[in-house]
Amino acid sequence: MDMLTLLKAIILGVVEGLTEFAPVSSTGHMIIVDDLWLKSKVFLTEPVANTFKVVIQLGSILAVVIIFWRRFLELLHIGHVKRDNPNPAKRLKLTHVIVGLIPAGVLGLLFEDYIDEYLFSTETVLIGLVLGAILMIAADRFGPKHPPIDSVDGITYRQALTIGLIQCMALWPGFSRSGSTISGGVLLGLSHRAAADFTFIMAVPIMCGASLLSLIKNWEYFTPEVMPFFIVGFIAAFIVALVSIKFFLKLINRIKLVPFAIYRIVLATIIFLVIYL
Repeated sequence: MDMLTLLKAIILGVVEGLTEFAPVSSTGHMIIVDDLWLKSKVFLTEPVANTFKVVIQLGSILAVVIIFWRRFLELLHIGHVKRDNPNPAKRLKLTHVIVGLIPAGVLGLLFEDYIDEYLFSTETVLIGLVLGAILMIAADRFGPKHPPIDSVDGITYRQALTIGLIQCMALWPGFSRSGSTISGGVLLGLSHRAAADFTFIMAVPIMCGASLLSLIKNWEYFTPEVMPFFIVGFIAAFIVALVSIKFFLKLINRIKLVPFAIYRIVLATIIFLVIYL
């Protein structure tokens, strides 16, 4: 395997790590770099390329698990994890996460084939980028200036369910899972950081489930020839996601969502001009 091919794996892993959990839509960004797999020769057929996308996504998921490892242990009641919580009785539970996952999980299963067949196009992604940006701007504009909930431990079941319903918008490619759920959380009275924390925690089980199912279906494509490509991409996505998520969580309460919304609109405009003009 030549160095140019491994460089492509690194670039794609970096794009995945930077965009999977930021509210900018990793799908929209993958459209820009999709030619990298299409131009890879010999072994990088479409099924292998699609499997590679799943592999690097797992790299991003692993980064979230490491960042929130204490929280996940607490949710699973594994060991004794001591955290600063003035009211231990009021804390995020696994049931909150499950309630938040149900709406998108059900709709995703019901309409998976329709979404794959009809919604994964450049046009629909551009629409999703713009509409998602509008939702994010609305969240910053109409959300409470002094949100009453500054920690995920303050989330109620009703809020978890409502955030889950808003997350269904992300079934439309380009809308962004994190963009929709953070916006929903802010509109419901969560701080940007609390909404982001809940978004990332919710993302792990649903993304793990979807990724593992895809890997099982595509296991035949894990051949010795492509394994270096997969491994390099996985490592790149993991390292970049680890850094970018930590940076994002420190920044989100300060800059909020509008800068990301503006970026999405600019990105959609660039894609439109490059493809259609």
